[in-house]
Amino acid sequence: MPRRPGLSARLRLTLSYAGFLLVAGALLLAVVWTYLLRYVPDNDQGLLGVSPNRYLLVHTFAPAAAAAMAFLLVFGLAGGWVLAGRMLAPLRQLTATARTVGDGALSHRIRMKGRRDEFRELSDAFDSMLERLESHVAAQERFAANASHELRTPLAVSQALLDVARRDPTRDRNELLGRLRAVNVRAIDLTEALLLLSRSDRGNFDRETVDLGLVAEEAAENLLPFAERRGITLDVTGGAARTSGSAELLLRMVTNLVQNAVVHNLPAGGGVTVHTEDRGTACVLRVENTGQPVPSALVPTLTEPFRRGTDRVRTEEHAGVGLGLALVHSIVRAHDGTLDLVPRPAGGLVVTVRLPGAAEDVLAATAS
Repeated sequence: MPRRPGLSARLRLTLSYAGFLLVAGALLLAVVWTYLLRYVPDNDQGLLGVSPNRYLLVHTFAPAAAAAMAFLLVFGLAGGWVLAGRMLAPLRQLTATARTVGDGALSHRIRMKGRRDEFRELSDAFDSMLERLESHVAAQERFAANASHELRTPLAVSQALLDVARRDPTRDRNELLGRLRAVNVRAIDLTEALLLLSRSDRGNFDRETVDLGLVAEEAAENLLPFAERRGITLDVTGGAARTSGSAELLLRMVTNLVQNAVVHNLPAGGGVTVHTEDRGTACVLRVENTGQPVPSALVPTLTEPFRRGTDRVRTEEHAGVGLGLALVHSIVRAHDGTLDLVPRPAGGLVVTVRLPGAAEDVLAATAS
């Protein structure tokens, strides 16, 4: 925003240095006058009958004092200008970096050298902020590119099916409608997932007390037929675990976790265990499933959008849209919780969600 022109910080510091130096010189002269010259007799005989007297000393001292004050003024201005320039050099470096970053070069860093002081701490904090900002912008760009690609795919498939139907009127109409419906359902699921992801990222929801134990039972009940068709046993253990948040988002979080646990499982004879517990100030949800071993290098990428875990075993019947764990991560973050993914030695994955306990439960645990 436009501002009125004013004195630069360097000039203000220079004037301050010079002013302090003049004040110090004036105080020194005042001390000399108070404790020395005032006790010199002001008569012809001077001190102890020997000249000079006060008059001669004052007229001899005054020009030298004036010259000293003039020297202090010049020295204060020149020295203050040099010192202020050296003191403000890190700020000029920071300003230059900020302008470079403002032009779009997020990869630029200050990397200030020297010992740790206030300017060095400011520089390091600015560099850390730029690293997080660059990472966030890069993630948003990848997300936008992947989202546009994912949204374009079902539209392209629909167009291809319609072109085939137009060129071949004798083609089975029911088959065409079925494939078009499947493509349309996938596009709707993807759009709803993107909207839900955006909503959870903004944290735009009303909070209420939610029992994760009941949410886990509801999610397991809804997905039980899905698991039985694949020969997967689904168990819910534990007790009440109350937290504060959106019941809709937390249900989607648990549903996604259980659904992923069923999809990425053994071809037959696998199992999924959902456990909830209340730990006073926090509540814990743990989803554990059997399956093929998960490479450790793959685990950190599973919460990225549109990462379908291609190295994991899953059925093509339910390929998903690649936002399952990304949604879970976003919902957990919006509820001030943590998400941990740990591979099981025997194969499969253990997903642990820790959320803050409900306000009344936290107060009760603190009081006890």
